[in-house]
Amino acid sequence: MIDVTLLGTGSPIPDPHRAGPSTLVQAGDENYLVDAGRGVLMRLAGAGCAPTMLTAVLLTHLHSDHITDLNDVITSSWALNMDDPKPLRIVGPEGTKETVARILHFLDLDIGYRLAHHDDLNEPPQVEVTEITKGSLDLSTAVSISTAPTDHRPVDPTIAFRFDYQESSVVVAGDTIPCTDLDQLCNGAKALVHTAIRKDIIETLPLQRAKDILNYHSSVEEAAETAQRAGMETLILTHYVPGIPPAENEFHELVVQQWRDRAAEYFSGKVEIGDDLLKISL
Repeated sequence: MIDVTLLGTGSPIPDPHRAGPSTLVQAGDENYLVDAGRGVLMRLAGAGCAPTMLTAVLLTHLHSDHITDLNDVITSSWALNMDDPKPLRIVGPEGTKETVARILHFLDLDIGYRLAHHDDLNEPPQVEVTEITKGSLDLSTAVSISTAPTDHRPVDPTIAFRFDYQESSVVVAGDTIPCTDLDQLCNGAKALVHTAIRKDIIETLPLQRAKDILNYHSSVEEAAETAQRAGMETLILTHYVPGIPPAENEFHELVVQQWRDRAAEYFSGKVEIGDDLLKISL
């Protein structure tokens, strides 16, 4: 069985109810964090997973809203690891090594303070970075992980991840429009976690900067079509734009149903939409 928890379902626009984009994939005793948006460690805590428990951090792309709190993940996995210090494994597209190096440089003073204060911290954070665009990812783990490029241009490269464990499989896609490589990665998998926007709403806004996002994100309908082409059982939507009101809001159910109805027009399986910390077992 694979468990998927939507840690953060928000967008770049700050939302008091939704953290930035991040997803937790758990299988056996392995924990994979996909993207590290705003507030990710608080949501990890809410899911009962400490940063020291992460098997790897996987980045779909290097847009700021998807890596905002990667520095917090690096620092916390290092400073809170009391018993079995080990390198933090980070996987992402080309550019990830440079990004992590720059984050470590940004943290340089903090790292020095901690090394000077704690006798049992005798070396800076150890981070192992792997860059990949397509193919199998060898982490010597029980979960099989494979990757494929997606299309979020001009952000390039961007990737999606597929997790296979026993009889379960799930693909986690970041921001992308429909593309052949993502379709191939999805084939035979049971579920798809996909970011989605309501293009029907965004295109009516009088702001060109808002309309600019239309050509490199999938709509609800397009995400549904991707899942349908692959014959999947479950579509899990996340990274809602515009934001969906929280569960306690009187319009929550109405808005969620609108999103679900749009997806159901193009996807015959189960559609999952929810607040942060929604957990789906596959």
